[in-house]
Amino acid sequence: MADACFSTQLIDGDGVFNVTGLENFMKEVRLAECGLSYAVVSIMGPQSSGKSTLLNHLFRTNFREMDAFKGRSQTTKGIWLAKAQNIEPCTLVMDLEGTDGRERGEDDTAFEKQSALFALAVSDIVLINMWCHDIGREQAANKPLLKTVFQVMMRLFSPRKTTLLFVIRDKSRTPLENLEPILREDIQKIWDGVPKPHAHKETPLSEFFNVQVVGLSSYEEKEELFKEQVSDLRDRFQHSIAPGGLAGDRRGVVPASGFSFSSQQFWKVIKENKDLDLPAHKVMVATVRCEEIGNEKIASFTADEEWQQLEEAVQHDYCPGFGKKISSLLDRCLSEYDMEAIYFDEGVRSSKRQQLESKLLQLVNPAYQSLMGHLRTRTLEGFKESFDKALEKEGFAAAARDCTHTFLEKFDKGSEDAAIQQVNWDTSKVKDKLKRDIEGHVASVRATKLSEVCAKYEAQLTKALAEPVEALLDSASEDTWPAIRKLLQRETKAAVLGLESAVSSFELDESTEKELLAKLEKHGKSVVESKAKEEAGRVLIRMKDRFSTLFSRDADSMPRVWTGKEDIKAITKTARSASMKLLSTMAAIRLEEDGDNIENTLSLALVDTSRPGTTDRSIQSSDPLASSSWETVPEEKTLITPVRCKNLWRQFKAETEYTVTQAIAAQEANKRNNNWLPPPWALAAMAILGFNEFMTLLRNPLYLLVIFVVYLVGKAIWVQSEIGREFQHGFVTSCHPFAVNKICSHYNEHPEEISR
Repeated sequence: MADACFSTQLIDGDGVFNVTGLENFMKEVRLAECGLSYAVVSIMGPQSSGKSTLLNHLFRTNFREMDAFKGRSQTTKGIWLAKAQNIEPCTLVMDLEGTDGRERGEDDTAFEKQSALFALAVSDIVLINMWCHDIGREQAANKPLLKTVFQVMMRLFSPRKTTLLFVIRDKSRTPLENLEPILREDIQKIWDGVPKPHAHKETPLSEFFNVQVVGLSSYEEKEELFKEQVSDLRDRFQHSIAPGGLAGDRRGVVPASGFSFSSQQFWKVIKENKDLDLPAHKVMVATVRCEEIGNEKIASFTADEEWQQLEEAVQHDYCPGFGKKISSLLDRCLSEYDMEAIYFDEGVRSSKRQQLESKLLQLVNPAYQSLMGHLRTRTLEGFKESFDKALEKEGFAAAARDCTHTFLEKFDKGSEDAAIQQVNWDTSKVKDKLKRDIEGHVASVRATKLSEVCAKYEAQLTKALAEPVEALLDSASEDTWPAIRKLLQRETKAAVLGLESAVSSFELDESTEKELLAKLEKHGKSVVESKAKEEAGRVLIRMKDRFSTLFSRDADSMPRVWTGKEDIKAITKTARSASMKLLSTMAAIRLEEDGDNIENTLSLALVDTSRPGTTDRSIQSSDPLASSSWETVPEEKTLITPVRCKNLWRQFKAETEYTVTQAIAAQEANKRNNNWLPPPWALAAMAILGFNEFMTLLRNPLYLLVIFVVYLVGKAIWVQSEIGREFQHGFVTSCHPFAVNKICSHYNEHPEEISR
């Protein structure tokens, strides 16, 4: 029996509450699982009136009973608690210390009132154990007890309706029907005589108590009958909390899980001699217990293996099904809370549930944010990969638009998958960041692709312009710059059309497209200008090459042989005019059709000798080339300044004089070389005087053979020694280098004699 009812002293004789004992008792009887399906029964009565004996027979408990053979004395000290056996619902039985005991003396009434108030506060049914022979007596022991019960009842601000079951012990022959009216009349008198608060002056007894009466025969004299009657009474405690049951009003009942805390608080307030505010107490108990339940659920949630696995998983990567899994865990946790807290005050329960839900969501939020971060990263990486592939099949703008739409939808689906049922967290910021990342990537790829396309067409334009421009500048004629302009216009137009077609898939705004096309046009001009500057830096070499070509070769591009018939003066002038034309062409950039007088200026200043008094161009009083800029030519378009042209021309003339002088010398030598035959009269004299020798040769052919052999040998020596080529340069040049040098020095000192 001890193992079944778990008898425990709840409050000892000194009024100390046994917290540990009550906690262990609740665990043993699994009281927390009962919710509101439990009842508390307590018993009051005089000392040694058989209370413990009645409870043991009625509820099959094992409270200590008085040993009659040792005398009548206090058996139960304080308040004891046990569980009734085989009674549904779970019924807790409290055995209170008897009243009117001699052991307590003067302190009897203090503890009596405290224990009575405690019993009324926690009990659904209070048994009033009294002797049959005390009914109807004015000073019997039941009246002080009832007066105590009614007085302490007034200390409950909003008392619930409690069942007072009067147990008439050792019932005599007088029928119970006759005893009950007398008892009720005595009870009413006591109620009427108890001082009551103003609010309850006219409140009837039935408002606070459900009074019932039962009679039992003497346990000592009629034991079998006593047990039979107790068995019948026991049946009344089955399902005592059901509607119409013995327990009565259950409005103030505390859920079973809060029984321990509620009892402790009741006893604490009673010991402090304060009035009990049951509604406030109910809220307090609900607050404490619901908070405890919430903390337990949080601890249970954090220790859950599935949650720990999810929390670990989302730290490394996106976890599919996160929302459903977390929603299920939260729903289970909140459902467990609801089951355990369902019987507590609704307002407190709801408030604490919201707090629990908020704390759980605070625990989940970092994992959720990490998950959304992984989702954003995964979506962005998928977009980049898909976008790169899409660019191979379709235009840039269409690929960007389609991929962006597709992957934002994927993000939305991922967000829905990660959504937690219990909360509607806003994902717009994460989505906005994803949009910015996608737009940034698209802008970066667009810039790269546009740069590649522009570079491609710039390279094509450079290739189409560089060599042709170089060739045109090398030709240096009046049509050079018009041809360059025409070439630039044609090739630039082709490149612009190609670029315009290439960038159409990017769907650029009008201003951006115009900017790119203008940049390409500008690039074409810069290629021409760059090539012109490059050629201008080599103008002296080009001038000398042109002079050399025109001076040393004839109209058929064959090398000239200075036979003496050539007009060196005219050839020199023509060659220098062509070089001057090259210089004037390279002096400025002429990509616009604006005219200039550079060629005329150079011609008058450098080549034209028809003007009187210009025998020495270097000492003119008014020199048009003594300037750092050309008229009507902007500085940025100037390649060779006038003063630079003058210096270049002087250097050019100095470096080409030797070629002219050498030609003159060769022509003079050729003239002399062509006069080696004797005069005609000498030839006639030789023919007449040598007639005899000629006839001798004819008569003797052997002499002819010898002469022919000598001729052949001489001819061979002539050819092998290249004597003929040496004589082409003139006899003096070939045989007298000193004479040639002297002639060159003479013409260097007097260049005007070349024209004469």
